[in-house]
Amino acid sequence: MADFEDNPFADPGDSNPFQDPSVQQATTGNSTSKGLEEFNPFEDSNTQNTGARTTPITSPPRPADTQPAVMRPTSDAPPRPPPPYTQSAAQPAMTQAQEDLMKRQEELEKKAAELQRREQQMRSAQYNTRQNNWPPLPSWFPLQPCFYQDFSVDIPLEFQKVVKIGYYLWMAYSIVMLLNFIVSLAYFSSGGGSSAGTTFGLSILFFILFVPCSFICWYRPVYKAFRSDSSFNFFMFFFVFFIQLLVTIVQAIGIDQWGTV
Repeated sequence: MADFEDNPFADPGDSNPFQDPSVQQATTGNSTSKGLEEFNPFEDSNTQNTGARTTPITSPPRPADTQPAVMRPTSDAPPRPPPPYTQSAAQPAMTQAQEDLMKRQEELEKKAAELQRREQQMRSAQYNTRQNNWPPLPSWFPLQPCFYQDFSVDIPLEFQKVVKIGYYLWMAYSIVMLLNFIVSLAYFSSGGGSSAGTTFGLSILFFILFVPCSFICWYRPVYKAFRSDSSFNFFMFFFVFFIQLLVTIVQAIGIDQWGTV
C-alpha cells in the first residue's frame, strides 16, 4: 500500500519544502512572540512600548492679573475737541422749506380759527340778536347806540390791526376838530374882531358836521369792507378819505376866516 501512496511522478531527489528548518522555525515561532490567533487586545501586556515619550497638550498657564486688551493713546495729551459745526449746502434749503411749512401751517390754523369763530357767530345770531354798542352811551341817556362794533367778532384776525388803525385815525381827527373848536372859542373871546366870530362859527360847523360824517362816510365803509370783503365799501372809503384829506390840508394852512386857527 505504501507503493500506491507514493507519487510515481515525483522526483526522488526533491525533499519536502516544509521540512526546511527555517520554515519550521517560522511556523512554530519562538517563545517570545505570539501568533495572531493568540493576540488579545484587552491585555495590558499587548501594549507596545515604542520608547517615545508623549506629552499631553495643555494650555499655557495664564497669569492671575491678566486684563483685556485696551488700546492706549499714543500720547498723554487731552483729546482734541470736535471740529465746529458747519452747515452744508443742502441744509439751508431744508431749513427754508421747514419755515415755509410752518408759515403755511400757521395760516391754516388762523383760517380754521376764523371759520370756527364765524360759525359760532352765525349760531349765536340765530338765537341772540346783536345789540348796537357804539357809541358807548349809558342806559339812562336818551340816545341809544347806533352801530354794532366788535373787532374780534366781525373782522378777520389778519385785518384787525388795519381796522383798529383806521379807528384810531378817526379818533385823532375828532380830537383835532375839538381842539380847533376850543382854540377858536378862545380867539373869539379875546376880541379878535369880525374874523374871530366867523372862525368860531365855522369851527362849530366843522366839528358838528365833519366828525360824524367822517365816521359814517369813510370809517364805517372800511369796517364793512374788511368784515364782508366788499369792493364797493373799499371804493367808498378811498374816495371819501381822499376828499377829506385834501380838505384837512387846506384847513391846516390856517387861512383867515376859513374856520381854523
